[in-house]
Amino acid sequence: MKVVQITGERQVQVVDYPEPKASKDQVVVKIHAAPMCCEYKDFKKGNNYCLGHEASGEVVEIAQPGKVKVGDRVVVMPQNPCGSCALCLAGDYIHCQHCIDMGKTWTGTYGQFVPKTDWLLVPIPDGVSYDHAAMACCGLGPTFGAMEAMNVGAFDTVLITGMGPVGLGGVINGVYRGAKVIAVESQPYRANLAKSLGASAVVDPTDPQSAKNIMDLTGGLGVDKCIDCSGAPTAQRLLVDCARRRGEVSFVGEAGELTLHVGNDLLRKGLTLRGIWHYNRAGTTRIMKIIRECPDAMDKLITHRFPLSRVREAFELQITGNCGKMILQPWV
Repeated sequence: MKVVQITGERQVQVVDYPEPKASKDQVVVKIHAAPMCCEYKDFKKGNNYCLGHEASGEVVEIAQPGKVKVGDRVVVMPQNPCGSCALCLAGDYIHCQHCIDMGKTWTGTYGQFVPKTDWLLVPIPDGVSYDHAAMACCGLGPTFGAMEAMNVGAFDTVLITGMGPVGLGGVINGVYRGAKVIAVESQPYRANLAKSLGASAVVDPTDPQSAKNIMDLTGGLGVDKCIDCSGAPTAQRLLVDCARRRGEVSFVGEAGELTLHVGNDLLRKGLTLRGIWHYNRAGTTRIMKIIRECPDAMDKLITHRFPLSRVREAFELQITGNCGKMILQPWV
């Protein structure tokens, strides 16, 4: 099979790799859509590893009867959790402390096939395309998990910092729930895309008055629910400052140090802070419902598609920020 391999700083190639084989509850999925996420950062640095952690495709081989059968259309969920610990059994497999070591087996999704434990495959509803269904991972998933945890609804104002693909998915999730969404983004392409997806306002974080502008948009009270998708400590600080008293803040973007004052930020404001990586397995039917009912939004979120042979071009485009969610098509 063909897979993508980083060979140096801003260097990449498509190479041949042995096809995976089904074994026990590990099945083989033929990948039809592989969304691109943060792997471009490793492309910039020249870090090579098993690329890709989200996909949709078709089950083509099983070793024994189980939760899927050959021909099933599925979304491939991330990681290789054990499936038997308390966290996995509760649906929070993303936090599993006993992930299975797949050895030298290719488990990335920047390729034509991937082996996966059958219970980590989510059925794709009839009428939903592979491209749209693949948004159930990092496209909509992290902010969906945050909004589930914060119980975002139509009476809420939601502030989302960072309009990369994850943040843009957050706009879709918030608008679907009827919330008023305020986006924070300085990159023009992504700011405009956030508006087209339904953000009621987009605030430029480089504006010295950005915090005041956000407070003005909420009548001086602050924002009900906040989600950081930027991974930038300055943006995370903005959320803490602009959240209303007794508000909630979820951190989705991975970043470094954020300085908090326990008294002023937490005790006096009464904030609830959360770290959100993904969503509970029980939410899969609800996230698929959003995808099925919002095809126009999915089409806007997915701005580019590339065959594996043009993956370097795709990485370079991601670096510019002039894109939303991008998809690799292994069989084109």
